[in-house]
Amino acid sequence: MLKVRTALQCLAILCTSLFAGGIFVFPLLAPAFMEHLNLTQRQLSTIALAAMAGQYPFSSFVGMLIDRYGPRFCSFLAAITFSSAFGLSALEVSSASERPDSPNTAIAQRLTLYFAMAGLGTILSYFSFVFSASKTFTRYHSFASGLTMSMFGLSPLFLSYIASNIFSDPSTGTIDVTRFLQFLAVCTGVIHLFGAFTLTVPSATTIVSPSDRPDEESHLIGRDTHTDCTSDPRDGSTVELLRDPNFWILALYMITVLGACEMVISNVGTIVLSLPTNVAQRSEQSAAFQVKILSISNTVSRLLVGPLADFISPVFSYERPKGLTTVRKHRMNRMVFMLGASLLQALASSWMVFGAQNRDDVLWLSIGTAITYGVVFTVLPGVTCSIWGMRNLARNFGIITYSPFIGTTLYSYLYAVVVDQHSHEGTVCEGKVCWEATFIVCLVTSTGALAMSVVLWRNWAGRA
Repeated sequence: MLKVRTALQCLAILCTSLFAGGIFVFPLLAPAFMEHLNLTQRQLSTIALAAMAGQYPFSSFVGMLIDRYGPRFCSFLAAITFSSAFGLSALEVSSASERPDSPNTAIAQRLTLYFAMAGLGTILSYFSFVFSASKTFTRYHSFASGLTMSMFGLSPLFLSYIASNIFSDPSTGTIDVTRFLQFLAVCTGVIHLFGAFTLTVPSATTIVSPSDRPDEESHLIGRDTHTDCTSDPRDGSTVELLRDPNFWILALYMITVLGACEMVISNVGTIVLSLPTNVAQRSEQSAAFQVKILSISNTVSRLLVGPLADFISPVFSYERPKGLTTVRKHRMNRMVFMLGASLLQALASSWMVFGAQNRDDVLWLSIGTAITYGVVFTVLPGVTCSIWGMRNLARNFGIITYSPFIGTTLYSYLYAVVVDQHSHEGTVCEGKVCWEATFIVCLVTSTGALAMSVVLWRNWAGRA
């Protein structure tokens, strides 16, 4: 019976993670919204921003729900939120006139609300399957969480494949947005309801069998983490967390790096559309290709960096007699991955400022952004656990993820303002001038993030 429950739980983790990334296929929807609803770039950026930023305002609250009620409750809430958001969006698009004469502000405002709801559903789903996996398979904590994050990174590729091959017109390549949103409303609701019944967290007696060998590794990883955490001096209140100056350095790093990444993820469709191409290439195809590249690069980076970080930078646990300790030798500070991510973002921004000339060149921006995004989110839980302990990991992780919420807002509106300044009324902005200033700012801030990662590397020497 236990094996059956575990198998169903693994199936639920897989399914919910693959269907949780609906907001990340917005670049596929943006051209249709622009064409059929006559929305402006600023309105599109606002909708995309609402989807991305909607993940973050309640992240610490969702973390506390996970710690207190478990992942099943959050999966149930995700089912309701996803179905409502995508269902109402489909209804909004289907009931709108085909080509309104002027930008429809009311439609844009309602879509902004619906995609913000989808963002909330994303964080509810994300926390439910990540912490269900990591708290169940405690012997393989980092591998379990890293693998589920990788599946989540694969979600945009999976959903874009469905959209391009099932819900698009073969002759024109245009996606039937209404039918695709209806599909998301039904499938995300059903799958997360399934998760609400199966995403359990076993008790300590279930996780650790009495027949387990009492070797050093099983003692450190397989034991009841709640018992260990009660004496961990790193466990502190929210006030103590906010008093740590290193927390604010990390938060500023997250604002600059992840804010810029999510700006690119949300607007890569219009970035591609602004550049010329040497071959006949439809905008929907260009956007779909970039979404696939983002998803593949994000997934591969998480799959590679997760095990590598576990091997060279194992997470510090607390043992009462020994203090901070690790199962394997700690060879390198995890901040080296954060440093590499900010360096890669600086290179990608430099490429857009000095190198990109046509649509094909955006490929390197998508790859660099996706790898940066995947590396930071893969390494961040381990850094958070090593520095501030396991007991309040979900809460602390949720608080830190407020930073991308701020960053996404700042960078997305910067992008929208620059585009609007160089757009003629009723036309799509064309040329590098649409976003060149935005990526100059990204280059400067990513260089600053590089310096911040060096500071944290020195401050957390021997701890991260």
